[in-house]
Amino acid sequence: MSDDRPPRVPILMYHAVTFAPTPAVRALSVTPDAFAEQLAALADGGFTPLTAAALATAWRGGGPLPDRPVLITFDDGYEGVHRYALPALARYGFPATLFLSTGWLRGRYDTGDAPDTMLDWRQVRELAAAGVEIGGHSHGHPPLDGLDDRRLRQEVLRCREVIAEEVGTAPESFAYPYGHSDRRVRGMVRGLGFRQALAVGNALAARAQGPYALARLTVRRRTGTEEFARLVEGRGLVRAYAADRVLTKGYALVRRARQVVRPCPPGP
Repeated sequence: MSDDRPPRVPILMYHAVTFAPTPAVRALSVTPDAFAEQLAALADGGFTPLTAAALATAWRGGGPLPDRPVLITFDDGYEGVHRYALPALARYGFPATLFLSTGWLRGRYDTGDAPDTMLDWRQVRELAAAGVEIGGHSHGHPPLDGLDDRRLRQEVLRCREVIAEEVGTAPESFAYPYGHSDRRVRGMVRGLGFRQALAVGNALAARAQGPYALARLTVRRRTGTEEFARLVEGRGLVRAYAADRVLTKGYALVRRARQVVRPCPPGP
């Protein structure tokens, strides 16, 4: 009997690919060897990598997906994506999507706040030329749902404009810093020209989530080979991300409280 249920797609979220991360990014980094092993596991498992734009286009138009689709995404813009990840991707002919925090990259827009060694714009252009989709991840990487409308617009628009100027093409895809968004943030991202956006969620992505709230799976330094194989198959997700879910609920409560509380007017 055929399975007519809508497909659920693993979208893998990477950050730094490096042998020697700074303490700030260590937990969310992977070694180049581990990354290469994970790509080999995808190839051996018959997975077909797509870009974020390709997945969203297929779901938006109701088009078919390839057998065992998977997305490989990177957040922030760490230098190891060019040094280590690109050769591994090229070895298998795999596309990927890179979401840039434009104020963290080396160059004329650098704000000096980057947590580790970042890409420069020449490297970004080389990644784009090699088939990596370049997406936005804000300019300064703040939690967007905590910003007022003016700053929110600045963060999203500045990111889009910088990428368009440096790469030559305006980005179609966006990823929310820290995975945080709300209806207002999603509306702003959509209104400024992005056609799809990714969250975190640590779940498989589904068309029913909508194009501006697609879930991703966190890959981190402690993700072993067997756990990785389970994640891309969608098995054991509740157990693997139990601690993440508790933290996410806690952060949501804190953010909600900050949005509700307003300073009292001064007394007479």
